[in-house]
Amino acid sequence: MRLRTALVAAAVLVAAAATGCDTQGHDARSSDARSSIGSAPPRVRATADSNASAIVVRDDFGVAVALAPIPQRVVSLNPTTTELIFALGGEERLVGRSRWDKWPAAAKQIPALGDALRPSIERVLAARPDLVVLYATQENRPAYDRLRAAGVRAVALRIDHIAQFENAARLLGRMLGSAAAGERVADSVAATLDRVRNATRDLPRPSVVWPVSASPPIVIGGGSYMSELLDIAGARNVYGTVRAPSPVVSLEDVVARNPDIVIRGGDDNPSSAWNTTWSVVPAVRAGHVVRVSTDLVSRPSVHLGQAAVALARALHPDAVIP
Repeated sequence: MRLRTALVAAAVLVAAAATGCDTQGHDARSSDARSSIGSAPPRVRATADSNASAIVVRDDFGVAVALAPIPQRVVSLNPTTTELIFALGGEERLVGRSRWDKWPAAAKQIPALGDALRPSIERVLAARPDLVVLYATQENRPAYDRLRAAGVRAVALRIDHIAQFENAARLLGRMLGSAAAGERVADSVAATLDRVRNATRDLPRPSVVWPVSASPPIVIGGGSYMSELLDIAGARNVYGTVRAPSPVVSLEDVVARNPDIVIRGGDDNPSSAWNTTWSVVPAVRAGHVVRVSTDLVSRPSVHLGQAAVALARALHPDAVIP
């Protein structure tokens, strides 16, 4: 149920899960896709990869998936992979997304086909895809099997950690016929993360807690890429040894762990739950609250490098973070 937890956390961070579609045209979509990458490399238009024929890889369900032929109609049911396909230059092939997929802004122009978990097979098939990308969770396995039984190529990717994002960038790059673009996106994100890691290596490491829900208290655990970002940014997650990505905890336990800093989403609205229940945490009473943009941190995608930079600068305001 990792994606359900991740999506709930993302919904709390972003405040709303669904938005209406814009009416921008093709040019706006292309320029927005370019600006969404930030420090990532330029997008490369998907072209044929002569080495892709007859090559088979295994996805995160352990099922063999052919790299060829290059798909012309793609449905992506994961915010991370939808944004990644834009970064790889494959947005013109997208014919469907989940209602959670809203980045870059141009993705809102792609028809929303419903939920990312247990998607409607009828709606997906109606889009006539020749490739469907799903999150690799057992909740999606029946849909995955039905798509394959219907003759549609499906690939299941689990992207909970930074390394999994880099692998997905390379794999989708190969599937879209732009292997070089996939390599450059992955390498660019990795290079930015390395710069931040090196810049914070010798700095004091404050202990932090990162709640994504006030009530019930849900925090970022060691099973999330967000905990990896904290480590890269020069902090110690007090729940970093908890294997779950976003465990439910008690405020008493948060107080007992006594973090130096509490991290909040930069666009979180004040609420009675935050103002009353979390005021028992000493760091909150002392005003040691750091805010970061949820647009940067709410998904493990092409903004991972920028997210690490923003976190490091917020946690170490007197340090030079490149």
